Amino acid sequence: MDSIKFDSNKKMDFIAIGRAAIDLNPNEINRPMEDSITFTKYVGGSPANITVALSVLGMKTGFIGRVANDPLGRFVEKYLRSKNIDTSHIVFDNSGAKTGLAFLEIKSPNDSSITMYRENAVDLKIDIDDIDEEYIKNSKALLISGTALASSPSREAVFTSLEYARKHNTVVFFDLDYRPYTWKSVKETSIYYNLAAEKCDVIIGTREEFDIMETVTLKGNKDDSITANRWFDYNAKIVVIKHGKEGSIAYTKDGKAIKGAVFPVTPLKSFGAGDSYAGAFIYGLMNGLSIEESMKLGAASAAIVVSSHSCSDAMPTIEEIKQFIQNYNK
Repeated sequence: MDSIKFDSNKKMDFIAIGRAAIDLNPNEINRPMEDSITFTKYVGGSPANITVALSVLGMKTGFIGRVANDPLGRFVEKYLRSKNIDTSHIVFDNSGAKTGLAFLEIKSPNDSSITMYRENAVDLKIDIDDIDEEYIKNSKALLISGTALASSPSREAVFTSLEYARKHNTVVFFDLDYRPYTWKSVKETSIYYNLAAEKCDVIIGTREEFDIMETVTLKGNKDDSITANRWFDYNAKIVVIKHGKEGSIAYTKDGKAIKGAVFPVTPLKSFGAGDSYAGAFIYGLMNGLSIEESMKLGAASAAIVVSSHSCSDAMPTIEEIKQFIQNYNK
């Protein structure tokens, strides 16, 4: 498909805006979290994870966000920098806001949960003044995620970044990333998701996330094609709807519906699949692969990450993804 064009003259491949946080994953797994004693600290947050994924895959990446000016915030920035991600647009916040914490519980391969600590979360303090028009102008692609739309001032910062992206022909990816604990109501979520999606070129989410998005506009709809076709009247060229173990379907503006590959594995945890999928899928599109090939990379990357203890640290290289696919098909 050649409907998405990335400007090869731009010096940055990909930047994301939004949540960069801390994941604390238990070392004692297959038990309730109250029985876990030690935890390993990782960088988390969907936009940060996707940026790590693309950087590990060899893309030139950057991140726009805020972290607390404390040891946890400095850990996040240092980690992203160690992954060759440009952190010049990460602000160290001195307002007293905190870097979010996520404690993972792994009861079994299919039963995981997260306990979140996001009171006064610093990633929602991203301000319009943090958005550099030249930075977005000089990037081939921008990723936004749903969580950053949940409150002000980050909401306005995201919409500002979208305006700059549209103005300068920067391709926009929207990872729906619905986190109910961040929002006041489902209707509020639906309204702001729809306003943002109108300005995006590629929209990626689960069927359940699109259901939330359609609460105000298409409530009760379960037809993926109806969901996708709504956005082709705006800027969207590709809409990817994920169905968990059943795989994903990509709908295109020229009327195609492309079923993605599936690589069933026995997971260690049930988190991380979406971020790793998005990173490898975006990588494929940006490197001229077909949608089907890009979805295959995404599915393989997701299988690798859910089989690992971490999310960000487990993001695979392109060689590891290709090796996984080759070995899986033997």
